[in-house]
Amino acid sequence: MIYVKECPILYHNVFLPLMKKMIKLRDMIENGIDCIGITLIFFCHDGAGKYLLNKRSEFCRDEHGRWDPGGGALKFGESVETGLFREVAEEYRVIPQQIKFLGYRDTHRIADGKKSHWVTLDFKVMVDPNEVKNGEPEKFEAVEWFSLSDLPFPLHSQLESALDKYSDQLI
Repeated sequence: MIYVKECPILYHNVFLPLMKKMIKLRDMIENGIDCIGITLIFFCHDGAGKYLLNKRSEFCRDEHGRWDPGGGALKFGESVETGLFREVAEEYRVIPQQIKFLGYRDTHRIADGKKSHWVTLDFKVMVDPNEVKNGEPEKFEAVEWFSLSDLPFPLHSQLESALDKYSDQLI
């Protein structure tokens, strides 16, 4: 058996260039488009019937001008709970007080002409409304509270189906 490091010619002429190409390819892969992405969606609420939504700016990846509950991709090596806490803190500058797993959705869509596939893990997250801030003002034009019976328009393309699926759990 030959170990790569013991053979400098193989190491420098084959192994290193191959690793550099693999790293470049990894950095070019886009979650949800080039491979299945895992996203954490959170329906932040105040415990009294109001839900927090953000209005996506032109600097978001897609769905500009649409209202969205909040969410983000799970990072490689990160636990779901850690990712959820990180995303809620990044977007709304608040720490979850209670978390309830609602379920998952297998989300296929086309955005800007690109097919995407996400496994969506949905959570109901209670937060202190007095602590909430817009943590990503470059991505969110607004962050506001709404009752489920009086939602703004237009909604993110995936929000209506999520609200239908979880209507009994979001009361």
